[in-house]
Amino acid sequence: MWFMKKLSKLILKLAGWKAYSNVEVAPKCVFCVAPHTSNWDFWIGKLAYSSMGGVRPNFLIKKEWFRFPFNLFFGPMGGIPVNRGAKSSLTEAVIEEAKKLDRFQLAITPEGTRSANHEWKRGFYFIAKGANIPLYIVALDFGRKEAYISHEYKLTDDPDADLKAIQQWYIEHDIKGCHPEKFKTAE
Repeated sequence: MWFMKKLSKLILKLAGWKAYSNVEVAPKCVFCVAPHTSNWDFWIGKLAYSSMGGVRPNFLIKKEWFRFPFNLFFGPMGGIPVNRGAKSSLTEAVIEEAKKLDRFQLAITPEGTRSANHEWKRGFYFIAKGANIPLYIVALDFGRKEAYISHEYKLTDDPDADLKAIQQWYIEHDIKGCHPEKFKTAE
């Protein structure tokens, strides 16, 4: 693990990025990661978390990416395949998984797509709330070349207000995606 931490730090440094955390991360949590405007977000996020000494967080990814040979790569990296057309509740299944495990860290991009989308998905909120685990706000700021875990967001019982407050945080901190024009919040 120390080797991956050092290697990740080196790669980020060579790319001009820095990664840090303002909080101690709980063993069970959800990361709200934004903006998500490029495939580079995945790589920057993985390198950043590894450089901070983090152990492999899970992430949701379209099931189409789990075909051979990509399944050999995304599975061991923590990928959880998502069938977007399924009628069953992925959120409930993830909550149950979180409750069962001693260690569960899930990174979710609430935009749900790399395209401009101001209607963020709420699964990250309901997973954290349903599993009664912390929700951390994570910024992938391509403008400043910083990837960081900002703070724990204390959830209320009002998902609309919480979502608005989380989106407002990204606006107030002027967080820029790789493609800034694709990063949208509630209008």
